[in-house]
Amino acid sequence: MARKKQYNETEVIEKAMHLFWRNGYENTSVRMLEKEMGINQFSIYSSFKNKEGVFLESIKLYNTKIKAITNILENSNNGLKGIKNYFFDFLDFSKEGAIFKGCLVTNTVNEIKEGSSPVIMAALKRFSSTIRELFVRNLKQDDKRSVKAIEVQADYLMNALLGLSISSKVYNEKQLKGIINITFLHL
Repeated sequence: MARKKQYNETEVIEKAMHLFWRNGYENTSVRMLEKEMGINQFSIYSSFKNKEGVFLESIKLYNTKIKAITNILENSNNGLKGIKNYFFDFLDFSKEGAIFKGCLVTNTVNEIKEGSSPVIMAALKRFSSTIRELFVRNLKQDDKRSVKAIEVQADYLMNALLGLSISSKVYNEKQLKGIINITFLHL
């Protein structure tokens, strides 16, 4: 007879997600996960197969949590203004106390070793593509933009969002809001 789990998977994945967010994928060991999640290595391997499995579940949870702000953008009919609001919402989302943590996805892309995990890289790219598509949909609300301009501007905005995520670990809130305002100045 299989043993009943003595823990709530959602709760332990939330703890793991925050650990990955703080330390990165590469710098997080299974031992660190054991301690943070409050479960032993056997339980980690039994439920999630390996560290990569824990991380993929963490990305799913992160995606669920960020839906609070992506849903606003998805339902926005404010075009570029809706995207700008998303940038400000992202700052609030990524803040823990007085510290900005950046984006879990961006942080991971920046630190993961090339070729270390195609599965993780595919999950990160899917996440980014979803956000980019929301930018495209909102940019299409302005009928003055050509299809080509929309595609280029969506790429620009993704680059700006990734940069904002990294900058949030260095600059203060006033500077970050200034960066957002400048980003949208000539769009």
